[in-house]
Amino acid sequence: MKKTRLFFQFVGIGVFTISLLIAGCTKEGPMGPAGADGTNGTNGTDGNSTCLDCHATEVKSNIEAQFAMSVHSSGINAVDYAGGRASCAQCHSHQGFVQFANTGEVAGNISNPTAWECATCHGLHESFGGSDYALRLKDPVHPIFDPSITMDLNGNSNLCANCHQSRRAEPIFDVPGETYKITSTHYGPHHGAQANVVAGVGFAEIEGSVTYPVAGSATHLAQASCTGCHMAEFDNDEDQGGHTYNPSLLACNTCHGVEEADFNYGGVQSIVEGQLETLRDELIRLGVVVWVEADAAYEPVVGTYPMVQARAFFNWAGLEEDRSLGVHNPKYVKALLQNSIEALEAEPTPGI
Repeated sequence: MKKTRLFFQFVGIGVFTISLLIAGCTKEGPMGPAGADGTNGTNGTDGNSTCLDCHATEVKSNIEAQFAMSVHSSGINAVDYAGGRASCAQCHSHQGFVQFANTGEVAGNISNPTAWECATCHGLHESFGGSDYALRLKDPVHPIFDPSITMDLNGNSNLCANCHQSRRAEPIFDVPGETYKITSTHYGPHHGAQANVVAGVGFAEIEGSVTYPVAGSATHLAQASCTGCHMAEFDNDEDQGGHTYNPSLLACNTCHGVEEADFNYGGVQSIVEGQLETLRDELIRLGVVVWVEADAAYEPVVGTYPMVQARAFFNWAGLEEDRSLGVHNPKYVKALLQNSIEALEAEPTPGI
């Protein structure tokens, strides 16, 4: 055994010695020419850059300052009288809207409702991309007055449509017949059915001399948007745009290529204001509407009316409270008002 082990030790030493001799004889040649540079890759994006577009201290402070100017932030009247009621809270309080956005309903009355805030509209990000503003709702809306149809105001503007829509169907679709009973002095589409106006749906399309445009064909729906007009770049001199939600005159002038001093482009607001007054006076003549001194407002008189009168009132109330004086959808608004006026002018004065 000792002789065998010794034999292998000598063999190992021999192999190691030969390896050293071979290595000592190897020489390196001169360095070859440098190879061509590879193609440059695309620089990556700073992981914080997208977040800082909104969350940088200065940007966030500016947004908060703008939002403080808005009616949404102050919650004037809206939160106080309706924010706590389960049937109203989904649009009249922060807590109600968040519940509705997350579950599709409001579970019950809210004891301490508060006005809207950043987290009312903004929830969790989905992609963290440049256009991911984490809006709680942005899909097309199936309106309350007719869930079988779809109102699509395009992308982020759909968030607005969840609240700015009619709560009721127009009279002939609500209760078809020859007459209609107005049961409350608060009857109407509800305050601020702007989405209906922009989309051109949901009002009483009474037959008349003016043809109604095809629903969804409005220029402002195709080429503008709620956010494009009301959330354009903030104008510090006019306190318009941004998160004030005040419509931006600069955005309107830029789109139309004009230099108007107000929103009365083409005289639309003047025309519609006159039509609204004429329609209101016809409703007063027929006894459908009266001036209520205590509320400093024109209100409907509870009672049963010919269907056409109830439909015309529905149009007047909804377009009055749209508050754009036709700007949101000029052709549709002017058609609704003109045809409503013509229909009421043909109605006899009660008692005569």
